[in-house]
Amino acid sequence: MAVSENEIVGFQEVKDSSIVVAPEAEIAVEDRREGFSRHSSMMEISQFRESEDVGTSSQRVLEYSKTAPVGFDAYVEHLIESHEVNYQRSKTEKKETPKHDLKLDRLSEREKRKMIENLVKIQNDGTVEVDVAHSASVASELLELDAVDLTPVDIESTAVELNKSIPRLKIAMLVVGTRGDVQPFLAFAKRLQEFGHHVRLATHSNFCTFVKSAGIDFYPLGGDPRILAGYMARNKGFLPSGPAEISIQRKQLKAIIDSLLSACTEPDMDSGVPFKAQAIIANPPAYGHAHVAEALGVPLHIFFTMPWTPTDEFPHPLAHVPQSAGYRLSYLIVDLIIWWGIRGFINDFRKKKLKLSPIAYFSTYHGSISHLPTGYMWSPHLVPKPRDWGSLVDVVGYCFLNLGMKYQPKEELVHWIQRGTKPIYIGFGSMPLEGAAKTTDIILEALRETGQRGIIDRGWGDLGNILEVPDNIFLLEDCPHDWLFPLCSAVVHHGGAGTTATGLRAGCPTAIIPFFGDQFFWGERIHQVGVGPAPIPISELTVEVLSNSIKFMLDPEVKLRAMELAKKIENEDGVAAAVNAFHRHLPTELPLPLLPQMSPQTLLSGCFYSSRSGVVFHALHSFVHQFIYICTGLV
Repeated sequence: MAVSENEIVGFQEVKDSSIVVAPEAEIAVEDRREGFSRHSSMMEISQFRESEDVGTSSQRVLEYSKTAPVGFDAYVEHLIESHEVNYQRSKTEKKETPKHDLKLDRLSEREKRKMIENLVKIQNDGTVEVDVAHSASVASELLELDAVDLTPVDIESTAVELNKSIPRLKIAMLVVGTRGDVQPFLAFAKRLQEFGHHVRLATHSNFCTFVKSAGIDFYPLGGDPRILAGYMARNKGFLPSGPAEISIQRKQLKAIIDSLLSACTEPDMDSGVPFKAQAIIANPPAYGHAHVAEALGVPLHIFFTMPWTPTDEFPHPLAHVPQSAGYRLSYLIVDLIIWWGIRGFINDFRKKKLKLSPIAYFSTYHGSISHLPTGYMWSPHLVPKPRDWGSLVDVVGYCFLNLGMKYQPKEELVHWIQRGTKPIYIGFGSMPLEGAAKTTDIILEALRETGQRGIIDRGWGDLGNILEVPDNIFLLEDCPHDWLFPLCSAVVHHGGAGTTATGLRAGCPTAIIPFFGDQFFWGERIHQVGVGPAPIPISELTVEVLSNSIKFMLDPEVKLRAMELAKKIENEDGVAAAVNAFHRHLPTELPLPLLPQMSPQTLLSGCFYSSRSGVVFHALHSFVHQFIYICTGLV
């Protein structure tokens, strides 16, 4: 697909320094007035699915495990004895996706550009400012479309109840982001595996060792988190600030999208053991997740560490909305902007790799995840579940990996901590710093003025690059936060969701220095509950402001509130709740793996074997139905 030099994933600069949607290469698609079917059978894409390795066993049905209890005392040790589960293709998306004749779909590229120019402006902090006064007509259409996503779903007919048993599945986790984004999913993957599932965590190559060390299968996704983090820091978010960032963002996005199908269907890169995902768990930045799930005919469950589901209670973390009436609209507008930016990649991916029809209209895109089961990995004591989030959405709590339990610290660090009062931790994790030396000087001076000891985590930004280290400073290279933070009096960091969670669980007053995106959101939440000062954007960090923030955190009342919140978080089990949510929202009809190399004798013997083991007897019909299709194509 030809890419214009002026494309910035759907944006270009204008004279008033706002960002507007730019035209991209036209995509020839058929205008389907009746709408697109979003229920492609897994049989229909069998041409690109490799056969499963039958191995030495004749058992070719899904093994079963008991649904995860809220507690951790019951593991999966018995095969199912229920006869109530149907084995048919799952329904990844809504039963119907009607075509809505939106004005947005009929606009020319020039008209779309003009509309976005009037509707939103990109702020210096990288957020989207939504001008509700100029968006009445567009808002009404988007909210009408959102109302379709809000149509009540009959959970009873689409989800497995907690008291029922579910199959042991091959699950592909698709996670895009930094280590802080990957870590809660790794904790989630480990617990799913303990309940009998086979989990593959697909993320960036940088985290290969990290994932494998936890005993989870790894598969590489495209994109480099260092490049992505640098891009986000320079542009204060997902949206590019100028033409110089075009190629960086486009290459990263294309690499991510193009790698998703392989992550769900290719054999293990080390052992060669076949893998075909029977369910997908993904975070929203893994753009293309829904399309892969649609193609494979498998269930998709979204999990994320920041809000992505429309609500009237607060705006999208990537949007700035002065009027509360525009909060819900902000989610839809961010969706729309992202869609207009990535649609070329997505449609190319659908046509060439997934063998699916392209998507011509935003109204058939459903970029919003409102119709998908979604779990949010934060404590409801920090951000309660909004009242307008329905039964498809869960706030499960923080998902901790607990790396500190096996950590062996260096003696130098332990001795330094023991020599004086509790230190203040200061670090920005994966965030790149353009002025690392200046920021280091600010930190050193603020600690000196407040008379505090400090641990400076060098991170990816190379903080603390100094020749002579003062006695009150310890320079840290790498250390699990869950081991370190309980030994600190307070923490100062960038506001990543994972670092925020660990600091709060440790009972640490927290000062957030946000760089971009949801970091501002978490900084505001920390301040609202009274366990930290107002967030300080990295561009506004000074000795005076940081000193005042440190003094705020040292207030005994702030510490008391932080400890009270820590007790509540400690009583949560976000990982168990995430597993329960995943199991609860699985459709009652689950997909069968394709078995193109099996003989009728092997196929039938597998069915009867499972029947004797207590697995659903009428699964025989599904196996035979599938076998006839593979051999004749008549079914």
